[in-house]
Amino acid sequence: MIAQVDDSLAMAQQWLEQIHHLADHAEEPDGSALVAQATVLLGEARAKLQSSTELIGNGPGKASVERV
Repeated sequence: MIAQVDDSLAMAQQWLEQIHHLADHAEEPDGSALVAQATVLLGEARAKLQSSTELIGNGPGKASVERV
């Protein structure tokens, strides 16, 4: 399930990168900067998801997820 969320965030991140470049070429520096910041935040969210998948099942509770 986390992998599916990561895939969705990756797609949104790619779209935002395209929007960032379009805004940059349209000489909209404020909008371009904000979109670039959102892209970075999505990258950080993806990194946290990756860290969480490494910890799930390895922590003290030994939690596991079963796909049905």
